[in-house]
Amino acid sequence: MNDDHTHVREFFGARAADWDSRFPDDGPAYAAAVTELALRAGDRVLDAGCGTGRALPPLRAAVGPSGVVLGADLTPAMLEAAVRAGRGRDGCLLLADVAALPLRPDSLDAVFAAGLIAHLPQPEANLRELARVVRPGGTLALFHPIGRAALAARQGRQITADDLRAEPNLRALLAGSGWRMTSYADEAARFLALAVCES
Repeated sequence: MNDDHTHVREFFGARAADWDSRFPDDGPAYAAAVTELALRAGDRVLDAGCGTGRALPPLRAAVGPSGVVLGADLTPAMLEAAVRAGRGRDGCLLLADVAALPLRPDSLDAVFAAGLIAHLPQPEANLRELARVVRPGGTLALFHPIGRAALAARQGRQITADDLRAEPNLRALLAGSGWRMTSYADEAARFLALAVCES
């Protein structure tokens, strides 16, 4: 486990037990973002960096009983919190690094990633790994339940020009890793970028 993994596990492990109670009103934003992913019954979808699994219920509802829902996270305590919340019933939970997924190429129709991009140690390579496991024409949703400005204010920082989630930066990053951005929204109440897999 490298230093990036150690930091991420320590940060989220210490917060896992009360994560959902800290952000109790995010459910509708997650459900709305999943709706925009336009999943179909029977689709195979990964919640990358699933945390406590807040996206798993709407993902399951979208793909139905014939679909496959996976939740992968690097932090055991987050997956344990997902199980305690009953979200393990909505998908298969994997202790896995999204930089090296235990999945076959082209095995998924879509990836949902809430709050993930800021925690990727090598964003271009890591997004390329997500593209590897998604079929050509499959989709990616990069989501956060509040926009960039609101998140920066919450964290006591300013948005800088090199912010990965700024539209031109993210568009270029996605293009360099096998994705084509199809829509971008950065509003007070949400951040959502959608992309299509071109690899």
